[in-house]
Amino acid sequence: MDSLSPPPPYRRHSRHGQVPHSGSELSRYTRRNTLVHPIIPREPTQHVFPLAVGRSKPWLVLRLSSNAKSAKSLPLFYEKENINATLELHAEKGDSSIQSVIAMVRGRIITGPRPEDTVTFLDIRQNLWARSADAPRTPSPSEGTSGSKLYGDCIWSFSIPIPRSGTVGKSGTQSRLPETFSERDLDVNIQYDLTVHVSRGKFRGDSQIRTPFGYVPSSKPEAPSILRQLAYQQALPVPGPAADPRGWKTLSACRARGTICTAEVQCSFSLARPLCYTRGSIIPCFLTLSSRDPQALDMITASDCINVKLQRRVMYSCAPGLEKRKVATQECFREFSKAAWWPSSTMPSDLYNRHLEGEIRIPKDLRPSSLMDHFSVSYCVVLHPFNLPSNRSTTDSEILLSEPVDVVTTHARGPRPVAYSPPAYDPYSRENDDY
Repeated sequence: MDSLSPPPPYRRHSRHGQVPHSGSELSRYTRRNTLVHPIIPREPTQHVFPLAVGRSKPWLVLRLSSNAKSAKSLPLFYEKENINATLELHAEKGDSSIQSVIAMVRGRIITGPRPEDTVTFLDIRQNLWARSADAPRTPSPSEGTSGSKLYGDCIWSFSIPIPRSGTVGKSGTQSRLPETFSERDLDVNIQYDLTVHVSRGKFRGDSQIRTPFGYVPSSKPEAPSILRQLAYQQALPVPGPAADPRGWKTLSACRARGTICTAEVQCSFSLARPLCYTRGSIIPCFLTLSSRDPQALDMITASDCINVKLQRRVMYSCAPGLEKRKVATQECFREFSKAAWWPSSTMPSDLYNRHLEGEIRIPKDLRPSSLMDHFSVSYCVVLHPFNLPSNRSTTDSEILLSEPVDVVTTHARGPRPVAYSPPAYDPYSRENDDY
């Protein structure tokens, strides 16, 4: 009954039946079990930012530690972490012009160069020192910070917690902080930065050290169905929609477009519940094709005709500070990771029905779903018309079925999903990002 061409030489682990079919021969690979090898925490990376304007050597130095891979990368922080830093200021003979020293953390949505193109959703300030003795100060071991002017070598160690949510506008609506976002072909950035500002009198210029940093929120899905968890845990075939109806969401049936030997092909498409998936993991899919013409089914399953992908939508408004009638909303769609398919090992096919298991690999550096004021990142799984000779009139922009899903950053509790398809050879990579 199976019309799939001979499979490429992959080795699937703990699974019966044929290997995934991707439409072309790829090199042999071995799936790595990351659970066997414990992850060793990396030592914090130290970053140093000196300021020496107008002097022969730095008189202001900011030091901080982060999760970045190297000191050359942007500092990187995760949700629930603090920004721990040390500031060193050298005032040779006492600097009576300094009025205050403030550390600031900001998060902003930037859509252009004008002031109205920037919206701040996170603004935290911590006073390190102020001339007035009544103003709050951060404790320092340096004697030169105790008076009304700074003297000698002054050092402050400070810690700023990063909250889980931010606020935009007078309404005070709280939204979860989005991940740092920057792509070359989009006119929108989510930018976080740490700034140390040294304020002086009216006739002296202020000084500051500012560094952008990367922020990664922590979001996870609910646990999958019990039957799916047992299958992952015991290395058994994952039950399909018929055996595990609570573990799947089956979309409305649709008919394949185009004419295949004058036959109609009905499609029943299912996605694993919950409809929330961890990046770097997979989206399990199940597809049933039914027709009174077996040749039509053979044509669909004989080559790489099934076109299911993960689609991302980035939406934002330009110049949100202006009147609503002057604001232009931008939408950008992009698709990733075409699904791989293979015959189901739990539901055998027959003459008039083909049951296929599949999965979409989610790139490990894909931005998670998020919503902050006029900026949002959302996802859906889409089924396009089949890539058949009789469908020459269709385009890849046509969609037969679409289902919204969420992409998150961490795994649910319990056994992790097992990927059975070969790794993608065209992984999505972040453009313009240093971390």
